[in-house]
Amino acid sequence: MSSASPSSSSSPSSSPSSPSSSPYYLKGSALNVRLNGLIGWLARHGISLAGSAELSVRGRKSGQMQRIPVNPHTYEGGQYLVSARGHSQWVRNMRAAGGGELRLGRKVRAFTAVELPDAEKLPILRTYLEKWGWEVNQYFQGVTAESSDEEIAAAAGDHPVFRITVTE
Repeated sequence: MSSASPSSSSSPSSSPSSPSSSPYYLKGSALNVRLNGLIGWLARHGISLAGSAELSVRGRKSGQMQRIPVNPHTYEGGQYLVSARGHSQWVRNMRAAGGGELRLGRKVRAFTAVELPDAEKLPILRTYLEKWGWEVNQYFQGVTAESSDEEIAAAAGDHPVFRITVTE
């Protein structure tokens, strides 16, 4: 859920081990895209599955609001969005927009977002994997909540994390 794409390919667009390749991104399968559409629809109608919400972020090219279901994550009182699939379109849009909205039914929370450097991601990624691993482990290429600090830190560059601050 964290960062689906309308694409139907299910193979990574790059290998994290090859430094000259484009950033890691695992495109969603046709089934993933359909499930994300359903989960987003449920969130728009006030039904959260395990804490999911619908993210709206302004498209950096189109200027139109783009919607995707996400798993907002809380760690030590801070709120975060983690892109399990990597450097997805919503991540690129978030970098350009600097914020967006989270929706659950009629409750819409506008927020600003700051991307974390890789050095700050370890505890957020570990607790995210503890909570959401059942859903997202497949996108972390063998890294799980039980992985060593070194393994999670090595995967950090493939999984953007944004600290969000609600503004409304």
